[in-house]
Amino acid sequence: MADRERQVTRAFVALADTLVDDYDVADLLHTLVVQCVELLDVAAAGLTLVDERGGLQVLASSTEQARLIELFQFDIDEGPCVDCFTTSAPVLVADVAAQAARWPRFAAEAAKDGFASVHAVPMRLRGQTIGALNLFGLNAGELSADDVALAQGLADTATIGILHERAFRRGEILSEQLQSALNSRVIIEQAKGVLAVTGQLSMDAAFQALRGYARRNNLRLSAVARALAERDLAPATVLLPAATAHTLSEL
Repeated sequence: MADRERQVTRAFVALADTLVDDYDVADLLHTLVVQCVELLDVAAAGLTLVDERGGLQVLASSTEQARLIELFQFDIDEGPCVDCFTTSAPVLVADVAAQAARWPRFAAEAAKDGFASVHAVPMRLRGQTIGALNLFGLNAGELSADDVALAQGLADTATIGILHERAFRRGEILSEQLQSALNSRVIIEQAKGVLAVTGQLSMDAAFQALRGYARRNNLRLSAVARALAERDLAPATVLLPAATAHTLSEL
């Protein structure tokens, strides 16, 4: 119990440390989904956000597999993550196969991908739901009440990170804040593709290379991704080992 408490404390400290004047929201949210996998009894985690047209988009995921199963839900408009956003309430599914009548296409796809349980908690701000934190398990089983509470706390932290209070003090429009985060994710996906093709890597490995380069050189994840997508940064430079990586000074 003491070890878990220390882990939880470290997780929230790590997330709080990113909420500084010039924090990188893309890196914050990736840190959050990774922490979910480390702290909760799940195999993968993803975070989805509503765009300005009211559709759901994947903003961060711990694995490529999690990202794809979330995208599948949005394409067919069916599944726990969609229901969580629609109802603004947690949707806790201990056994996806047992819910095949409720979500037939999603249940079949989840089984194909090896996911047996899915739990989704809403991201809410002042009565408005802006997305969901989604947790995927390889085995059937319920989340404990403590784990559900922790997942909600992590989701609330993500909400704070995206919609920083200062944005409201400056009078910025909510939809612009959300769209900015979504635009960054699109660029990151493009950069992952460039690195995956160049280095013959999986999408997960490509993202780790991208994030590693940004952190080693104290750069924003989205800035490095944009430089790759716009060909201002050579993919080979990002794929170099840490010891020989060069700083992109113009970012």
